[in-house]
Amino acid sequence: MNRYPLWKYLVILVALAIGLIYTLPNFFGEAPAVQVSSAKVTVKVGLALQQRVEQALMQAQIEADGVMFEQIGPGSTVKVRLPDGDTQLKARDAIAKALNPDPADPSYTIAFNLISASPNWLTAVHALPMYLGLDLRGGVHFLLQVDMAGALTKKLDGLANDARSTLRDKGIRQSGIDKTADGLVLHFIAVPEAERARNVLADSIRELAWSTQADSGGVRLSGVFTPAARKEAQEAALKQNIVTLHNRVNELGVAEPVIQLQGADRIVVQLPGVQDTAKAKDIIGRTATLEARLADPDALRNPRPGDHVAPGSELFTQGNGAPVILKKQVIFTGERIVSAAAGFDDRQRPSVNIKLDAQGGRVLREVSRENIGKPMGIVLFEKGKGEVLTVANIISELGSSFQITGSYSTEAANDLALLLRAGSLAAPMEIIEESTIGPSLGADNIRKGFHSVSWGFAAISAFMVLYYMLFGMFSVLALALNLLLLVAALSLLQATLTLPGIAAMALALGMAIDSNVLINERIREELRNGVSPQMAIANGFSRAWATILDSNITTLIAGLAMLAFGSGPVRGFAVVHCLGILTSMFSAVFFARGLANLWYGGRKRLQSASIGQVWKPAGDAAELPEAPAEEAAAKPAKKR
Repeated sequence: MNRYPLWKYLVILVALAIGLIYTLPNFFGEAPAVQVSSAKVTVKVGLALQQRVEQALMQAQIEADGVMFEQIGPGSTVKVRLPDGDTQLKARDAIAKALNPDPADPSYTIAFNLISASPNWLTAVHALPMYLGLDLRGGVHFLLQVDMAGALTKKLDGLANDARSTLRDKGIRQSGIDKTADGLVLHFIAVPEAERARNVLADSIRELAWSTQADSGGVRLSGVFTPAARKEAQEAALKQNIVTLHNRVNELGVAEPVIQLQGADRIVVQLPGVQDTAKAKDIIGRTATLEARLADPDALRNPRPGDHVAPGSELFTQGNGAPVILKKQVIFTGERIVSAAAGFDDRQRPSVNIKLDAQGGRVLREVSRENIGKPMGIVLFEKGKGEVLTVANIISELGSSFQITGSYSTEAANDLALLLRAGSLAAPMEIIEESTIGPSLGADNIRKGFHSVSWGFAAISAFMVLYYMLFGMFSVLALALNLLLLVAALSLLQATLTLPGIAAMALALGMAIDSNVLINERIREELRNGVSPQMAIANGFSRAWATILDSNITTLIAGLAMLAFGSGPVRGFAVVHCLGILTSMFSAVFFARGLANLWYGGRKRLQSASIGQVWKPAGDAAELPEAPAEEAAAKPAKKR
């Protein structure tokens, strides 16, 4: 009756092992480290960089506790864990000397950091501590307002140029193009011209819904954003801005930056551990531009930084520092790039498909027609310095849409497309809120949060043991497992713990014990009704399950609503809240019953269960109905 099969006990043991392994890293604290990340969007961090860092440390005779390569969001970093602060200083200098020969133009950002001091065997199984949020670690917080009207205006500029170019190619004359808040207005003298233009533009510019209206002295052709196109343009602008911010924040050396969408047009940027607000604002608000230029055919074949360059040309570097000479004349800038996506050419080689607006396409068509067979480079300018992203030969006359092919891998093509899209912000942004949290305040928040959870657990444990005796101890052990699994789940998911998350943990303890209270009271009720202890235990767990399931589902629905529609601290609270509900259902019912079965299941003639005082009203015996006469007659008389 009250016995578990072996596989259920094995499930409990596996849950305990997983909980212990993935909770342990949170108790080892942090160790000093040096973090190496890319200082330029054209420099990629990979396993090769990890080997260079190891060689630099070996040459400097510095023993590190570990060198790790990590993929964080869209970027990557190499982290070196060190035994103390003095070694951290020496390691930073050695790595900087090896990776950045020119300090004035660094390719990598070498920053101090703190990483988990967990043993290597825990790190090997990806047992990592939870990230600490801004309110627990300190740092800077920005709330950025994205100008969605500006994003649509920028999109309309490109569409207006496309419309003007398309009508000119078709020989359709228009009297002028005006921009409105959500579309374009083209003026025509005659109705036939307007109808021809509407048919042409409906096929070429499908982002706008076209219609004609009579106007004073002519016909007006109006194009208005379709709801789908408006939403797509706004989402694309937000996505490009977030990617651009990620690329820029990497220079700060932040281990766990939080860059996420809040609402429909706001972006939250949280940089834990960063205290220099001015530097953070400078990097976030930095502008980056793209330029396409022709290579100088009369340039030196193997130019060097010190060589003389012709007056109409300029010397740049590409990738690992290879010099490239390009003409100063700009063909088009990044503002003319409408989209860039990785794909494949006719020979199934990885390529980058680029689409320009009408003005950029017209200029590129004229330049490419006169320079077939010559190379063209694309340069990214940041902080006043330019670096060549790619150089490719012009095979044929190019237009608004063209391909860049070369010795790319699929991954390299994706990276180049991303750089072309995210070289600059797609929509203007304004910082509408900023704040700085010191590290001492974060440490104080951690201490107070830990005390609140600890004292809450102690108070609940004392009450349950005093009121429910041994079954109260079962409930306390189940509650401890619940907390263990909750912390392990957050660590396994690499969630960021914040103050609302700690509050949700404390709340999860109180809510988790409710299930055990329902079970224990149900067992008491069964004992009060005269049921045998073994049957009372079985009925208590089985009959309380429906109530526990209903109450937890309704609470989980509320948590999922907060998770779906909330943002910021509300989402952090909701994540811990929902995970706490799921872990409490396992620990309160499955684990607690396993303990009860292990303790009482082997006793065939169990006389009582240690569940505290089973209260019976004094009048129960007098109020019981008398047995019928037939039953009394049927019972055998007692022998004297």
